This record gives sequence, C-alpha cells and structure tokens, in this order.
Amino acid sequence: MTASQLAMARVFSGRILKNSVIVALIVGTILNGINQGDVILAGGAMNVWKVVLTYAVPFFVASYGAYNAMKQRDSMQS
Repeated sequence: MTASQLAMARVFSGRILKNSVIVALIVGTILNGINQGDVILAGGAMNVWKVVLTYAVPFFVASYGAYNAMKQRDSMQS
C-alpha cells in the first residue's frame, strides 16, 4: 500500500473522520447563518444546494488537510 493510499484510508476512518464532521457542522452552520441568515429569519425556503455545499466544503478541507499531514508524515518515516 502506498503512502497516499494509507493516508486516504486513515482519513476516512475513526477519529479523523469524526473531526472532519465536527468541523463541517460548526463551520457549515456559521457559514449558513452568514449566507442565508436573512432567508432563515424571514421563514423562507433555503437553497438546498447552498446548504449542501456549505457543509461539504469545510468537511473536504479538513479531510484534505489531514490527508496531506499524514502523507507527509508517512513519507518522512520511510
């Protein structure tokens, strides 16, 4: 298994996955409040794609950061 495959397997399991989900929930909620707060307060319908992307982007950023850190660490150890 290459360093990239090993890092990817670790990123999407266990503690790192949990941390990425927590980051996505916190950051996504804040960004949804900023981006669609007026719609929420007015009781209007939120744009579903904006909601999905607003949570997905911080999830993938946190996951990518963990992936890069693990990949670098693994390549330094070999």
